Amino acid sequence: MEKIRVKDFVFLHALLLVYSFSSVCSKAAAAQTFLSLHFFIYYGLVLVILAVYALLWQQVLKRMPLTVAFANKAVVIIWGIVWGMLFFGETLRISMVVGSVIIIAGIYLVVSDDE
Repeated sequence: MEKIRVKDFVFLHALLLVYSFSSVCSKAAAAQTFLSLHFFIYYGLVLVILAVYALLWQQVLKRMPLTVAFANKAVVIIWGIVWGMLFFGETLRISMVVGSVIIIAGIYLVVSDDE
């Protein structure tokens, strides 16, 4: 397979950023009254995000090996931490920082091994 271009990694991470919003919408939906209008709106957003993600994920796999793309998917956990702090007032703990560093190191190892 040919060398992976930087723009492909940018596209992948932009897609993973969009995908990470499905968790925000899902948590927001869970806070709503069951079967209320807001409940359906938030879960509708989850479905739209996941549908777009599924379609664009196939484009990612055309441009890079599954192992590289899937290893980068772990960055969604880091986005989840950021969204939790921004939208839900969650606090950042040292264990989250350590876990994030481990995730980034793992992604780096997989990506650098592919080169």
